[in-house]
Amino acid sequence: MTARILAIETATPPAVLSQERARDVLLAQPGLSRLGSRLIATAFDSSGIDTRATVVESLVTGGDDELLEEGGRIRPASTGERNALYARHAAPLAVEAGGRALAAAGVDPSEVTHVVTASCTGFVSPGPDLALVQELGLRTGTARLHVGFMGCSAAFPALRTADAICRADPDAVVLIVCVELCTLHLKATDDPEQIVAMSLFADGAAAAVVAARPATRRSLAIEGFLTGVLPDSIDEMRWTIGDGGFLMRLSSRVPGIIGRSIREAIAPLVPEGADAVGGWAVHPGGRSIVDHVQDALELPDAAMRHSRGVLADHGNMSSPTVLFVLRRLLAEQSDGSVCAMAFGPGLTLEAARLRVEPPSRADGEAA
Repeated sequence: MTARILAIETATPPAVLSQERARDVLLAQPGLSRLGSRLIATAFDSSGIDTRATVVESLVTGGDDELLEEGGRIRPASTGERNALYARHAAPLAVEAGGRALAAAGVDPSEVTHVVTASCTGFVSPGPDLALVQELGLRTGTARLHVGFMGCSAAFPALRTADAICRADPDAVVLIVCVELCTLHLKATDDPEQIVAMSLFADGAAAAVVAARPATRRSLAIEGFLTGVLPDSIDEMRWTIGDGGFLMRLSSRVPGIIGRSIREAIAPLVPEGADAVGGWAVHPGGRSIVDHVQDALELPDAAMRHSRGVLADHGNMSSPTVLFVLRRLLAEQSDGSVCAMAFGPGLTLEAARLRVEPPSRADGEAA
């Protein structure tokens, strides 16, 4: 029994922040060293990002709120204060993406048997998983599972769980929603790794509907998954909780490690070689990461256009981002094999082999 991703839809906050505006907010912070100023200018200007969405509207408007004071000074907000903002904003964004995905898949909310959510930028219970049940009109007996604190690669454990559910129960319909509010952890700092992280991360949600049923629109058949830990890299990417928000360690060695390791790492998933793959959905953790994957696998520029496009338009939203890329790819690619991948703390590689399938005929035969 083959499970399929029947639809992928997305949602972002209405406040859109230009990369120049984000850079200037950090450059205006008091006490910034000359080195910090140079690092901020370099990181933001070379990021490959044009715009990012944020729930912190004051970043765009220049007003004051829980995270910014009048005049643009970043408040030293506690983790509790930031998490309260997550509790306020995460569920509505998840519900928006989930509702769009169900409508696009042609699935009635009453048909959903399982909800799988993923997030690493806040903790609250009851959380977005229950909000999806209540706000979208799912059955109260809908089984719920949360994939927590697995970073940018969390969409793949969520998809792997949905695939296993559908293989065990051909009548299952799984709604996956990844939602992240990375900009809640904005802070004034001279730390190079924190500066790089703040030049990249953004807010957004993405939802996918997975079921082992014929699709009424172009879909992605799930063929296999791969999980690995890249060599000598466990300390190069970390996501931890501090007193003043969550902290990302993103070593400058990460892109190089990925470039040296990726061909061998994905070989079990694509044993026939990269040339046999028709489409690539590489999580754009940063421009350099996309560059190194492209170079290592000797891929043409066209193979990375969706990853680079999502990075330019939305930044790195952590776990939803690779689903944003897959949505673009699915809208354009009519058939063929797809390899999707993302990198999380560890340095963990998560990847999937998918196949684009055309809509099914009314009689159940492939179109």
